[in-house]
Amino acid sequence: MNNNELFEALSLVAKEKGIEPEVLAEKIQNAIIIAIKKEYPRSENTKFDIDIKKGKFEVSIVKAIVETTDDVEDDANQITLEEAMKHSKRSKVGGECTIKLNTKHFSRIAIQTAKQVVKQGIKEVERNLLIEQWGNLQNEAVSVQVNKVEPDTGNVLVEINSTEVVLFKSDQIPGEIIETGDNIKVYVSGVSANDRRPTLKISRTHNNLIKRLLENEVPEIYDGIVEVRAISREAGFRSKVAVISNDENVDAVGSCIGPARSRISKVCEEICGEKIDVVLYSDDIREFIKQALKPADVINVDIPDEELRICSVTVPDNQLSLAIGNRGQNAKLAARLTGFKIDIRPESGFYEG
Repeated sequence: MNNNELFEALSLVAKEKGIEPEVLAEKIQNAIIIAIKKEYPRSENTKFDIDIKKGKFEVSIVKAIVETTDDVEDDANQITLEEAMKHSKRSKVGGECTIKLNTKHFSRIAIQTAKQVVKQGIKEVERNLLIEQWGNLQNEAVSVQVNKVEPDTGNVLVEINSTEVVLFKSDQIPGEIIETGDNIKVYVSGVSANDRRPTLKISRTHNNLIKRLLENEVPEIYDGIVEVRAISREAGFRSKVAVISNDENVDAVGSCIGPARSRISKVCEEICGEKIDVVLYSDDIREFIKQALKPADVINVDIPDEELRICSVTVPDNQLSLAIGNRGQNAKLAARLTGFKIDIRPESGFYEG
């Protein structure tokens, strides 16, 4: 890569990506310094100057000037006055000599290293620009239109702020059917760091999608009167949401469910009919575990050692199946919600499976 090719490439990238040339210059500078260090590993003082707009590209190493060869203790960082005069007639003992390097002399490995670092630098710049452009969408639920469904992968292409973003199959609710033209809600969890080109990360399986949907439907949550303290989710099947009220006159669970289940039903519809259990949060961990296992009734919660995060729960014999749930789902979600491993036992002590 000669200087002209370098500047042409950088100018093209700056124009295509909307990145300021000065930002790219900083990235290429860091890359070339690494290359210089590989080519001249013992040199302690290097100089680099690049100006993409002016086409300026200078690389130098700097050596201290000593009087004679007998005074040279480190030839990588010292130079005699006689040699220094060949580079500048103003050289003097005790001063510094700047020796310009021909970038063509850099090894192929050094140039490849520079290219790789520059490539990574450009990716970081693109990612930062993306965060700046879409930062207000991060951690939010947004409505998007489906532009295309890829038949081979099942991935869905949606449009956000006139930009196409991929909703991967793994981030879709199991069993849901999405078609071109559909309007769906997705949760924006951040900006990808590993893709060839940084892009938004969106999901319909993220726990916080439920939280944002509840905020839209429940004014008390939006206003901060009711708080969502914890969520556990088996996307497409069932979720548990723990809520608490900051106003003793406001029923946290009732506010989320709404009259005739109107509020919670709208949220469930948005996530393909996924069932949502709204339970009351409590700072008393035993009470919280009881609430988390609803709709089953709990007789007793025994916690031998809270640090081990293990408990034994006793339920009426006729509530055992309800407490465990289909495929153990109720117990699993309660465990995730509370952070405790839950061992469920019938009141009689016997279980007929």
